Amino acid sequence: MSTNIRKVRTSDLELKDRLVAIKRVTKVTKGGRTFSFSAIVVVGDENGIVGYGLGKANEVTTAIAKGVEDAKKNLVKVPVYKGTIPHEQEAKYCGAKVFLKPASHGTGVKAGGAMRAVLESVGVTDVLAKSKGSSNPHNLVKATMNALLEMRDALTVAQHRNVSLEKVFNG
Repeated sequence: MSTNIRKVRTSDLELKDRLVAIKRVTKVTKGGRTFSFSAIVVVGDENGIVGYGLGKANEVTTAIAKGVEDAKKNLVKVPVYKGTIPHEQEAKYCGAKVFLKPASHGTGVKAGGAMRAVLESVGVTDVLAKSKGSSNPHNLVKATMNALLEMRDALTVAQHRNVSLEKVFNG
């Protein structure tokens, strides 16, 4: 995992939220069943900034609102280059494994469910993505975020190696 996590402040950002999954949870007590809701939400400005959050409450709308607030606390900056990602990346979280591959302009977001919500919130318009293993939306969102956090653009690589940008591409 990348050691340079790029935290972002929420001021001056126009964030859009996407509901990934909502789950009804039941607690059995002496007096009967008590229902509550769990919602996982992804927020992003569609320009390289994204975050996810989990909200739990007795009502659906409250759970979603809590998820959005939690997501705003966990915003990170991700490199997006010409509408796609800089390079191929694999990542894993628990049983969920994801594979992201850059695509040419016009391809679109070829990803399913939870991965699509995260990638669209970042602002990626062309990418090929594959989900392997678990299809649990919570773990898929976290695995996709791990993959995006491990992304490095050419300028970052050049600075890390203390070489010029041309040398990164030419070897």
